[in-house]
Amino acid sequence: MQSIRRKFSILFVICSMVAVSLIIIFVNITINNKFDDYMADIQEKRYERIVSYFEEVYKREGNWNKESGIELMHEAYMGNYCLALLDKKEKPIWAMDADELKSNIHLSPMEVKDSGVYNSKRFEIKADDEIVGYVDIGQYSSILLSEEDVNFKASINKSIILSGVITLAIIIGVSLYFSKQLSNPIKEVASMSVNLAKGNFDKRSATKSNIKELENLRESINVLAEKLKYQDILRRRLISDISHEIRTPLNVLQNNVEAMIDGIFPITKERLNYLNDEVVRFGKLLNNLNVLKEFERESIKLDFEILDLSEILKIMHEDFILMGKDKNIEVKYNSQSNKNYNVVCDKDKIKQVFINIVSNAIKFTKENGEVTISLFEKSGRIIVEIKDNGMGIEEEDLPFVFERLYRGDRSRHVIEGSGIGLTIVKNILDLHSASIDVKSKEGKGTKVSITFNKIKNN
Repeated sequence: MQSIRRKFSILFVICSMVAVSLIIIFVNITINNKFDDYMADIQEKRYERIVSYFEEVYKREGNWNKESGIELMHEAYMGNYCLALLDKKEKPIWAMDADELKSNIHLSPMEVKDSGVYNSKRFEIKADDEIVGYVDIGQYSSILLSEEDVNFKASINKSIILSGVITLAIIIGVSLYFSKQLSNPIKEVASMSVNLAKGNFDKRSATKSNIKELENLRESINVLAEKLKYQDILRRRLISDISHEIRTPLNVLQNNVEAMIDGIFPITKERLNYLNDEVVRFGKLLNNLNVLKEFERESIKLDFEILDLSEILKIMHEDFILMGKDKNIEVKYNSQSNKNYNVVCDKDKIKQVFINIVSNAIKFTKENGEVTISLFEKSGRIIVEIKDNGMGIEEEDLPFVFERLYRGDRSRHVIEGSGIGLTIVKNILDLHSASIDVKSKEGKGTKVSITFNKIKNN
């Protein structure tokens, strides 16, 4: 099995080699064709020059003889082509030997292309627009190339190949670099996913990418790792909390009962009431767990109706005042008058939400503290805000306040509770399409904001 970097590198190298090879082939074919066209044009001009030369000879001499234009014979011999002069009746005046030309091709510094078949072309020689003769130009090639022409073509082809090799080397180097840039984030994310599968949630991907999809993948896997880490913490906390919440009343019951059996503690009404309180607390914990189970299984039934939150809170405010009286905590209630606070809700479940939150606020506020309940409208939504100046919540505990059985370390040892109340609150509000937000600062207090959808009056 190959790594992604090796795969990318091989892919880039193969693509580069194919691309450069095709470029070399196409450029070579194009240059050769253009060069052949260029040489064919030169040859046509040579034909024209030879015909023009014989026309000048005829004008100068007035007729043909054995010596007419014979001086071109040496040039033709050196150029590997053959000349034959004919009169206007196409009878030979003089002619070169084609066989002698063929033997000369291998000795001459001149070279020909595709030599082997002898080709001859006949051109008219005119004087005063009348045909006065013909000249045959023959050669063992379609195009004649000199040694310089052949060397030039060879050097061009070598340059193309060398350029291709250098270009290929550069492209391979660049491809390897970019394959590394592309594969490193993927490799790191893959390594992270393996660690997550093994239960190691502490590692994070720090290799950023300028590719949007890879960067989104990197950020997503980091978020996933963070959430899995939180879930692992919650799982550990959950085991610890369940053990703590269930073991404590059982230990109290067991120790006291054993002490009474052994005669260490007398069996009194006060002690039996104390043990009964522990049994009741244990029963409440189990009841709350059953309620939570019903919410999570979505098997609980709600009786929705249109209610005015201000009326509910006014009635409940009297009970909240009594709840805070024992600790000398003042519970205030504020609302904007002449406002519509109608919402669709289950009255009993919404009352349970307010009771749980306000009782928590009172529970975690020291004596002579203050709890304020505010009801107001903002941006077309109805907001209930419960604010206290109590002990507050540690920043590291804030993300988990709605998790079942979760309690911060301070509240665990200072205040009694099951850690289920806010979980039930969150489930109830979710069923009402309402949202809840908790802001807190340790030692300063906590503010809980509940936002409802408003029902407009007809």
